[in-house]
Amino acid sequence: MTPPAGLHGSDGSHGPTAFRQVHVPFAHRVVFGHRLLEPVGGAEATPAARALREALTLGEDRGSRGMVVFVDDGFAAAWPGFEAGLRDWVALQLPGVELREVSRVAGGEPCKNDMAVVDRVIQAVERHHIDRRSAVMAVGGGAVLDAVGLGAAMAHRGVRHIRVATTVLAQDDAAMGVKNGVNRFGKKNFVGSFSPPDAVLCDLAHTQTLPPRWQRAGLSEAVKIFALRDPKWFATMEATASALRESEPSAMEPVIIQSGMMHLDHIVRGGDPFERLAARPLDFGHWSAHRLESMSEWTVPHGEAVAIGIALDCRYAQLSGLMSESASDRVVGLLRALELPTSHPLLRDADAVFASLGEFREHLGGELTITLLRDIGQPVEVHAMDSAILRRAIQSLGS
Repeated sequence: MTPPAGLHGSDGSHGPTAFRQVHVPFAHRVVFGHRLLEPVGGAEATPAARALREALTLGEDRGSRGMVVFVDDGFAAAWPGFEAGLRDWVALQLPGVELREVSRVAGGEPCKNDMAVVDRVIQAVERHHIDRRSAVMAVGGGAVLDAVGLGAAMAHRGVRHIRVATTVLAQDDAAMGVKNGVNRFGKKNFVGSFSPPDAVLCDLAHTQTLPPRWQRAGLSEAVKIFALRDPKWFATMEATASALRESEPSAMEPVIIQSGMMHLDHIVRGGDPFERLAARPLDFGHWSAHRLESMSEWTVPHGEAVAIGIALDCRYAQLSGLMSESASDRVVGLLRALELPTSHPLLRDADAVFASLGEFREHLGGELTITLLRDIGQPVEVHAMDSAILRRAIQSLGS
C-alpha cells in the first residue's frame, strides 16, 4: 500500500513535524467583603453572586446547574448557621443552580495526608451527576481548599471549582493560587494539579472567629510578599504590629486584602502561573518550611513554618553577605513583634533541613533556585547554599 504523499519519502525519511503554541485562557474572579454568602433582602445580584453566575456561565445554554459543597468542620462549628444560610442564599441569588449536597470534611493539614477527601469529592461528583458546567464549592482553610480542589480537578478531568476562603492564610495567599495538592511520601503537595478556581470568595468576617494563634500565623505570608515586593506595606505592618498581633480588624483587613491581591497579581501577571520555570519567588522561606512541617509530622502549622523559614533565609542572607544586619533584623523583628516563631528545636538537625534542598530542586527540576533578599523589596536568586553558613544561621536564631 502506498503511503499518503508527504508522510515520508522513498528514502525512509520521516514526514512533517509540527510545533504549535497552546494558549489556555483562564479567568480569576476574586471578591473580598463581608456577609458575602448571607441572605439579604431582595433578589438583586450581590458581587459574590455575580462572580458565581459568571463562573457557572448561567444563560450560556439551557438547563440547571448542580453544586456540591464541602465545608471545613472547624469553620462549621464556629459558624453554626452557615450551611442553612448558604442554602437560602443559593436559592435567592443563583436561580437555576441546584444545591445537591452540603457535607463536612476535617480541616487542617491532616486532611491532605491521604486521598480520602479527594475520593469523597470524586464520589459526590459522580453520585450527584455534577457535570463540567456544574461546580464543587470548598469552604474552609487552605488545606481543605487544596484537597477539595484536587478532587474537583480530577473528576471529569475538571469540574468548575469555587473557593470560599475562611482563614487569614487562605485569604491572603492560598486561595489565590492555581494549584491544588495533597501530601505523599512525607512531602508537601507531592500529588496535585494546576487548576485555576472559577471564583474565590473571601468574607473577612470569617477570619475573626479564628483563635488568635491562627490569625497571626496567616500573617506570615503577608510578611513574605511585602518583604519581597513592597517596602511601604512592609513598613505599614511594622507600624501596626501591635494591632495586628491583637487581630484588630481595622489593621488586619487591609493587610489581608493587599497581600491577597499581590499574590493574585503575581499568579496572573508574573508570567509563570503553572510553574514551568525554575524560579518560584513566592516560595521565599518555603524550602525549609515544608521540611519542618513534615519533620514535625505536620504539628507545626504552615503559617508558623513559613515564619521560621523566612527568618532562617534572612539570617542566612545576612551571614553570607547578601543582606545587611539591619534589614535582616527588620524582618525577624517584625515576625517576633507579631508573636510568630522564628526558630524550632527540629532545626537542630541541620543535615535533615539541608537535605530538603535536594527535594526542592527535584520538585522544580533543573538548577536549584532559591529566592533570598538583599533588602526589603529587593529579592535575589541564588543557586547554591552553604551548609556551614546554614548551621550558623540556625544557631543565630536560638534553635
